Amino acid sequence: MTQTEKAHAFAALHRKGAPLVLYNIWDAGGAAALESAGAEAIATGSWSMAAAHGYQDGEMIPLEFVLHIVRRICAVVAAPVSVDFEGGYATDTDGITANVQQLIRAGAVGLNFEDQVVGGKGLYPLEEQVLRIKAVRAAARMEDMPLFINARTDLFLGGAPAGHAALVHQAIDRAAAYAKAGADGFFVPGLTDPALIARIVERTHLPVNVMGMDGVTSIADLAAVGVSRVSHGPAPYRDAIEDLTQRFAHLS
Repeated sequence: MTQTEKAHAFAALHRKGAPLVLYNIWDAGGAAALESAGAEAIATGSWSMAAAHGYQDGEMIPLEFVLHIVRRICAVVAAPVSVDFEGGYATDTDGITANVQQLIRAGAVGLNFEDQVVGGKGLYPLEEQVLRIKAVRAAARMEDMPLFINARTDLFLGGAPAGHAALVHQAIDRAAAYAKAGADGFFVPGLTDPALIARIVERTHLPVNVMGMDGVTSIADLAAVGVSRVSHGPAPYRDAIEDLTQRFAHLS
């Protein structure tokens, strides 16, 4: 498939009630292994990619290094590749557009784009994040690529689940604004309550992405409330490193 065909195929994998399952990787070897195991698409995790190369998360790994890894991943797999691109490695809209253009040229057909202030506190105001998403979409138009923009809200990260119900209305407002700005999906990492997830699914036409983590119900149950995508963030890397260290410990 051409890159454009891969982009269309990736978008088509987002089916409400039959979620695309993504097991986030951090290098070309992991991507090839998952494709051999039957993965329909490949997704990176920013935390994992950074940790695997000795960096902290939060855009501390250099952009050019990220692009090099993405190029290697796209070179060894035929499946569509989506990249966890954090905040676009820029604060200004022109910088975001230029960086996303580079990501597309590296072979990616999708990206996660978050609304937290990387290296700062809190979330970008809604109006500002809308402009940032429009900058991502502008890059896709310039490259003539139907890039899948998975707009992530960090509303539910860092807070106690008991307080998530009070944040759902804000999430729904952000989903509507992000969709109008050009987003193709809505990512709610940290949200674990199926009833609250169902409320968001019901109030947005965007495919909803949930992160598999402690407290999240089964994929079957997420499918039942209409989730379209389940990703796993840093968990695969943490499990792999735990397995690696345990195997080493057992040698002695």
